[in-house]
Amino acid sequence: MKTAADKRDLSDEIAGDLPYLRRYARALTGSQTSGDQYAVATLETIITDPAVIETATSPKVGLFRTFHDIWASSGAVVDDTSPSDDLLEQRARWRLMGLSANSREALLLNTIEGFSAGDIAMILSTDVEEVNHLITVAREEIGKMVTGDVLIIEDEAIISMDLHSIVTDMGHTVTKIARTRDAAIKAGAEKKPDLILSDIQLADQSSGIDAVNALLEILGDVPVVFITAFPEKLLTGARPEPAFLITKPYAEEQVRAAVSQAMFFASTESLLATG
Repeated sequence: MKTAADKRDLSDEIAGDLPYLRRYARALTGSQTSGDQYAVATLETIITDPAVIETATSPKVGLFRTFHDIWASSGAVVDDTSPSDDLLEQRARWRLMGLSANSREALLLNTIEGFSAGDIAMILSTDVEEVNHLITVAREEIGKMVTGDVLIIEDEAIISMDLHSIVTDMGHTVTKIARTRDAAIKAGAEKKPDLILSDIQLADQSSGIDAVNALLEILGDVPVVFITAFPEKLLTGARPEPAFLITKPYAEEQVRAAVSQAMFFASTESLLATG
């Protein structure tokens, strides 16, 4: 029988994992609003029936599995018939129709959220062999859908060179590597990128967030992937938040997945500077 202390510990663990569920939900839906709605529904389900996560291998796996039970039962966002005034959301839904079932979910769970194939199998209610197949399929399908010009905002030379290599290997073209806010704004104004890949803290102590927001005011809607060593500081529930966020030190597959996902949705949400 669970004691009060056990329940508190479980609540604390869930609270610690919630920012990452929200990040995942936003990447999956392409919208902070939709993602948060699914996250709220997940918490409500757990409050009503805590057993849904207590039977999992870990609270985090249980949290994500509960989310996916709701996600699957709602038809996810693959139902392209529901009305929407958001053209970006409509475009994302249309593209989703071309993906194999569960492939994008498996890819995000593995490369962005760091789950093992075994954990993903439990989350998606399938087996490890199918998970590995889904990840391979997702990489192939999404990679073929979109390529374009990428502006990299990163002050560390080694990291910027690595990002350049990853992005060009994916078939994209790097328009510029900017080390400061002003350089980034100038580069974006000279040639509009199809995606911005930005660090948070730049060489002259300027903010990559400020640079991106200034660029979006000039360029309009452009997908953005942020990179930071402290994602929990940005995933606080304050609005707006970045839809695509990867953590330093990153793995190559994380960058590939985030860039592909951001271009796949061709959307972004700006992030106000938080100091």
